[in-house]
Amino acid sequence: MTHHNCGVKVEVPGKIPIKPKTRRKKHDCPCPPKKQAAGCECNVKKPALEPAKLTNDCVVVNSLVGTKTVQKVAEVTLPITAFAGLGVLDDLVSVNLTPNVDAVTQNARVIKDKVVNIGLLPVTITVSILGIELPVTLDTTIPFQEHTDFPGACPQDIVQETPLEVEGTFIQPGVPVIGAAGIELVEGILFKVVLRTTITVTRPVIQDSQGNICDVNPNRCDDTNGPPSFTLPAPPNGGLLG
Repeated sequence: MTHHNCGVKVEVPGKIPIKPKTRRKKHDCPCPPKKQAAGCECNVKKPALEPAKLTNDCVVVNSLVGTKTVQKVAEVTLPITAFAGLGVLDDLVSVNLTPNVDAVTQNARVIKDKVVNIGLLPVTITVSILGIELPVTLDTTIPFQEHTDFPGACPQDIVQETPLEVEGTFIQPGVPVIGAAGIELVEGILFKVVLRTTITVTRPVIQDSQGNICDVNPNRCDDTNGPPSFTLPAPPNGGLLG
């Protein structure tokens, strides 16, 4: 009879205990875990951390240009004809505005002493109309743009913003707006959302072992080529959701 045991003495009645022919090394144990001998232990050690090798004693760090909490306002006025079945303002029973800040599209750019932010806020507008059983829903986007003063900021600085939070929503029926024909004013509804975020502007600089600092790009604030010009990417489907 063949005995499949790993590193264990085999005893046969009436005979001297037999040792395994081959003594396995401590880390050489092919047997299943339940049959492994107590001496078969594999201790895996993590590789020791080694200090990074630097070419010099200078490092690049981010210097804070400024940080501030600001408000952004998304606003649009839609004609009442944008809602199917709403012909006159007197038939408007109720209107509700629900913004979706998780799907906002925005672009931020730095010019001298300012941060310019342009974006679109997705919203769902629900309107209850007299004589119509079910509410009418419109999914669309509301544009916003803000210019925030940041003294000392220059193009090529880095802009970071915290996720947008809604501070309040405002609805004003009866605001005149140019109609679909683009000729005359018609009755409309104004929608406004006030948003809050914290803008932080940083700049990469070089710091030596004595704490001396110099700019990675010493010419970042030079305006020799005139004011910068930006073309921002278009939002999906032109910003239309509905």
